[in-house]
Amino acid sequence: MGHEHEHEIEISISDLDASGRDFAFPVRGAWVRGALEGHEATSTGRDGSLALRASKSGTDVVLRGHLEVVLVTPCARCLEPVTFGVDEEISWLMVPRSAYRDPGPGEHELAALDADTSPYDGDTVVLDDLVRDELVLATPMIPLCSEDCPGMSPAREGRDGAGVDPRLLPLLQIKLEKP
Repeated sequence: MGHEHEHEIEISISDLDASGRDFAFPVRGAWVRGALEGHEATSTGRDGSLALRASKSGTDVVLRGHLEVVLVTPCARCLEPVTFGVDEEISWLMVPRSAYRDPGPGEHELAALDADTSPYDGDTVVLDDLVRDELVLATPMIPLCSEDCPGMSPAREGRDGAGVDPRLLPLLQIKLEKP
């Protein structure tokens, strides 16, 4: 399959004019799983949604909308799954790649203003990477299943070794044999 057909979320610019048009995209659970591969967060299996209003201003494409996805990630303390919602208002400006320029040295202040500006190629605006970035940015840095999560509890093993990882039983035997 060629790369040009592997995009999940794209808009054809020829469908747009200055008055704008509404789009509604499913953000499929399977797509989220692939897009976030290698990242702690992943899909719950439920589809999310991206509702957009897209309009054209010269060759620029202005996108405003709402992204809703439910993700799951391990608790930073106990590693139990933590479900959280991504519920973001989004605003992106897409410019033709020929007019797009990465900020050079000393332009970091300006770059912050253009943080939501991205290039597009040809007649298609592809939003997959932008949606993925929003999901990554919305993932809590230290996700907790609850504010008072005690973390991973030490094994509360009895003298018989119940509840102990079987690989650690020899160490438990040594511990129990010592006076």
